[in-house]
Amino acid sequence: MNANLPLWIEAIVAVLLVLSGLFVVISALGLLCLPDFFLRLHPPALAYTFSSWCVTLASILYFSALEARLALHPWLISILLCISVPVTTLLLARVALFRRRTMGYADAPPPLSAPRDP
Repeated sequence: MNANLPLWIEAIVAVLLVLSGLFVVISALGLLCLPDFFLRLHPPALAYTFSSWCVTLASILYFSALEARLALHPWLISILLCISVPVTTLLLARVALFRRRTMGYADAPPPLSAPRDP
C-alpha cells in the first residue's frame, strides 16, 4: 500500500505517538520510584489512559487521511480502556487494603462496618 500523506499529518501522528511513549515512560518511573503500593496505583492508570488516547487520536488521524473518510473505529479501544482501567484499579486497591487489614498493619484503616456473623 502506497501512503502518500501530507507531511503535516505525518508530523502530528509522530508527535502523538512520541507523546504516548513519554507518558508510558513517566508512568514506569512513577511506578519505580514511589514507595507504597497505594501510591503506585495512580500513575500507571492515569498515564496509560493518556497514552492510549494519544495512540487512538494518531490512529484516527492517520486512517482518516489514508482512506479519505472518517475512521472512528479506534475509539472503541479507548472507550473500553476508560471503562476497565478504573475498575481494575479499584479492585486492586480493595484487595491490597483487605490484605493489609488481615495481616494486622497498624496504618490500615478500619472497615466502615463490622463484619457480619454467618
